[in-house]
Amino acid sequence: GGDQDHIGALGHSRIVKGKLAHHLWRKPDAVADLEVEQARRERAARHEADNIWIQLLGEAETTPWLDALAGQDPMTLPLYGIPFAIKDNIDLAGIPTTAGCAAFSYTPDESAFVVERLIAAGAVPVGKTNLDQFATGLVGTRSPWGATRNAFNPEYISGGSSSGSAVALTHGLASFTLGTDTAGSGRIPAAFNNLVGIKPSRGLLSTRGVVPACRSLDCVSVFTLDCDDAAAVMDVVTGFDAQDPYAREAAVSRPAHAPFRFGVPQDRQLEFFGDEQAAALFRQSVERLRGLGGELATIDFGPFLDAARLLYEGPWVAERYAAIESFIESQPEDMLPVTRGIIEPGGTLRSVDAFKAQYRLQSLKRQADTTWHDVDFILTPTAGTIYSIDAVNADPVRLNSNLGYYTNFMNLLDCAAVAVPAGWRDSGLPFGVTLFAPAFHDAALMHYAALLHHACGLTLGATTGPVPAAPAPAEPDTDTVRLMVCGAHMQGLPLNHQLTELGARRVAATRTASRYRLYALAGGPPYRPGLVRDEAHGAAIDAEVWELPLAGLGGFMTGIPAPLGIGTVELENGEWCKGFICEPCAIETAQEITAFGGWRQFLASEDT
Repeated sequence: GGDQDHIGALGHSRIVKGKLAHHLWRKPDAVADLEVEQARRERAARHEADNIWIQLLGEAETTPWLDALAGQDPMTLPLYGIPFAIKDNIDLAGIPTTAGCAAFSYTPDESAFVVERLIAAGAVPVGKTNLDQFATGLVGTRSPWGATRNAFNPEYISGGSSSGSAVALTHGLASFTLGTDTAGSGRIPAAFNNLVGIKPSRGLLSTRGVVPACRSLDCVSVFTLDCDDAAAVMDVVTGFDAQDPYAREAAVSRPAHAPFRFGVPQDRQLEFFGDEQAAALFRQSVERLRGLGGELATIDFGPFLDAARLLYEGPWVAERYAAIESFIESQPEDMLPVTRGIIEPGGTLRSVDAFKAQYRLQSLKRQADTTWHDVDFILTPTAGTIYSIDAVNADPVRLNSNLGYYTNFMNLLDCAAVAVPAGWRDSGLPFGVTLFAPAFHDAALMHYAALLHHACGLTLGATTGPVPAAPAPAEPDTDTVRLMVCGAHMQGLPLNHQLTELGARRVAATRTASRYRLYALAGGPPYRPGLVRDEAHGAAIDAEVWELPLAGLGGFMTGIPAPLGIGTVELENGEWCKGFICEPCAIETAQEITAFGGWRQFLASEDT
């Protein structure tokens, strides 16, 4: 395992709600800070065999950052004096950036946008960490600086490509670390080293000053010990960067709420590559979420898996080639053979293949997006298994591909994700799960992840420190309204987009109470049904309940044409909710279709 006393010995500062607890790292004078910094470097030297660093900063490099804090009020800087490490494909001014390839190295004059924001908030950079060369790999073994070793068993992989950043944090050599995540590089190392890994919404964090892997997909990621720390760091690094063409303004997202509904792939779509302990730990995570009040829904994971295969089997490999085109064409011999073998074929792909893949991806995204009508987030293993370094060296491409089973689709399908620790194998190696949702649901995901992390009863990183208390339960959502639909607004039908464009989600497929009659109204397209209450001769009619933002209800209602309107409808479980009803006068020219039991069945009969 790791160093069990590193929080006390190094002042491994806790970041709580944006303010810092006063541990040893925060001292009022520069001399004390330098003493602590020297202790950190001595500890780092004891982990030299773990191949964590490409460049560990010395006293000459760190003193200016510490001196810059002298005389400043710690309470005005949310990350005052907090040490952090940087994956060596992210620029730190005056320090070489290698991307895991010495021949590629350059020394930037400016730090990356996210690094600048962290330093401005008082954080202190302490080094550049090892990575799979050009961020191409999920294993942490593809580096001329050596394979980064797992923090709990050095015979096993650390995960990649942000390998050094994860292991540095677990061993207490920094309080949080930066990585990148294009295909899982910010989540796999978190799972293998008992950490929280934040894969933010694409474009939420600027990638200016980051060596591209796939520029249209790349994300800066954050490793922390728990979700409170993650939220504090994300508060600092989040900000629109107009100079980054792929930056996006943060959209208004659905907050965490109670109760919540989470999706899990069908059993036949779960893959653990023979790792029965991982399968058992995943089942425990599912049950823990249910115990926290979550409602389980089984989802079709097929579109996500099909999208994942596009990342390396499709033309996005050409984007990796484009990122280092001049280097790979002029100095291919300076690349590791496995890295070159993955990227080099990208230079021969045809532009027509890129368009075909985009068409395929758009179709898969449309299919995947229907899942969000039913759930707040999806839960999967972060990785189905873990491998030894020897096993990966013997079969580097296939085993790396296995690790991407649950991660490769994430940026292609524009999702946000949080990887969180979820238990221990009998071997002492950690296991983790990932919660993911559509882009810009980052804060809600961290809330749900924090609930699960606390419920697992684990320790932080390689320490004996407990996970902080669970966050307060989310308040029942009072800013939404439930709406029953029974016709063209149902999922997959022509007017459903009017709901989804408002951010609505499907809560349930249900039926009305047995007190309604259904009619096909005259006119169209779109063709519409009319629901009329009839106590004496009614029947149960198939329906769906959707939850939509209350703020959007007024605009939605103004678009409903006569003779339809919004009233209160009784469901088969006795619940009453707002829903579509029809003025009785309209049925004089309508066709009664009650016997079909629902609008979909009627439409199917018309097709035949």
